[in-house]
Amino acid sequence: MPRPDNGPSAGEVTHATLFDADCTRCPRLVAFLRQVRARHPSYHARPVPSFGDLGARLLIVGLAPGMHGANRTGRPFTGDFAGILLYRMLHAHGFGALPESVSADDALVLTDCRITNAVKCLPPENKPTTAEVRNCNPFLAAELAAVPAGGVVLALGRLAHNAVLRALGLRQSAYPFAHAAEHLLPDGLRLLDSYHCSRYNTQTRRLTEAMFDAVVARCRALLETSAA
Repeated sequence: MPRPDNGPSAGEVTHATLFDADCTRCPRLVAFLRQVRARHPSYHARPVPSFGDLGARLLIVGLAPGMHGANRTGRPFTGDFAGILLYRMLHAHGFGALPESVSADDALVLTDCRITNAVKCLPPENKPTTAEVRNCNPFLAAELAAVPAGGVVLALGRLAHNAVLRALGLRQSAYPFAHAAEHLLPDGLRLLDSYHCSRYNTQTRRLTEAMFDAVVARCRALLETSAA
């Protein structure tokens, strides 16, 4: 299917379409990050780039950088609670060289996996507005355009799920979010859903380690099937 107007085709993906370190599309986020840098001068506190090789067959889409996680370290899901479970499961299923991500310059390497966020900048109270999700959506569209045929997109949470559908020009009502739900998209990608691996979800047992392990295992199984 053709890509929507806000996203490039696979052959048009460039560094500029994937990331803008000096992006000012969202005035509220720009102002908030300015305040964060004043309080925490050592923090990254800017748009956070994706992690992993472009063209990986597994693209994981989160919500946004956490205050003391990716916003501090400059790498998605690194330095906060949500990343503990994510990177442990990626390592267990052969997507990560190490079971934890400590900093943006550690020895961790991802294999056939890339991690991004629906919103590249830290939002106040971890709640981006609809306009902010839309402003960042072209970057996500570029990430999706680079996923090879037969690839898998793992959406962590409803907002990430909806951002993926928006980036692909698909109706949300046709692909409802549910934990462990699978959707075959018109362009051949598989979209898998999971509850976000946040501290709140894991502590309340909405998402258990076994549940998340099963989702990541399913990603691996789908990729092995598509390669057969």
